[in-house]
Amino acid sequence: MTTAHDVFSGRTAVITGAGSGIGKGLAQHAASLGMRLVLADIDQARLDALAAELPGEVLTVATDVADPEAVDRLAAAAFERFGSVELLVNNAGIMRIGYSWELSAEDWSTAIDVNLRGVVNGVRSFVPRLLAQGTAAHVVNVSSVGGFLPSPMMAPYTATKFAVLGLTESLALELQMLQSPVRVSVVTPGPVRSAIFAKAPETDDPALLGFHEYLARQNVEEGIPGEEYARTVLDAVAAGEYWVITHPEF
Repeated sequence: MTTAHDVFSGRTAVITGAGSGIGKGLAQHAASLGMRLVLADIDQARLDALAAELPGEVLTVATDVADPEAVDRLAAAAFERFGSVELLVNNAGIMRIGYSWELSAEDWSTAIDVNLRGVVNGVRSFVPRLLAQGTAAHVVNVSSVGGFLPSPMMAPYTATKFAVLGLTESLALELQMLQSPVRVSVVTPGPVRSAIFAKAPETDDPALLGFHEYLARQNVEEGIPGEEYARTVLDAVAAGEYWVITHPEF
């Protein structure tokens, strides 16, 4: 039976949003499989702290995934350092909580830029290089259970995660048409234990505060450990699965 170690050991992974949360967990598990890592995050200090903990070869590149030129630089740096990339995980994402009509234009733009355009930029910067490489590779886009199940007070997150599902299906079909060795997977996680809800929103609205409290409690009570999430994802991707559903009960 082929394992994730068999598929990925000695190969190169690029992970965006790697400085914290599920991106950090993916980086740690990929390192345990013997992968060479290119870690991207908007926060260089978080990248440096993570890189210091990891075994093997690690390249860190401070990257704003909303900036197409920054993602181009990330791709160029990855290929210049390691010569090839076998796994791209478009993971970076943010959440904005509030009534859809009260969230600022800036909040909406930021969510769209990071959660959707960040994935688009990853696809545009890396897929041409993966096609030219001509060998087996994997593109993994992280959506959410929120890409299936709309939620109140999370409209920007819901809308962008739905969009990531559509983008990823189109990409998968295009690569199938080309009979490319580049495979595509989409991840739809539910709660994964992290500090994402550690800080309450700055509001006096009891509904918003109550919703945030619910999400924080769910994250603790129903969230799976980051290590379990990362193992599930990379095992499924190594097996060639398109849908990577880490929380089937949802």
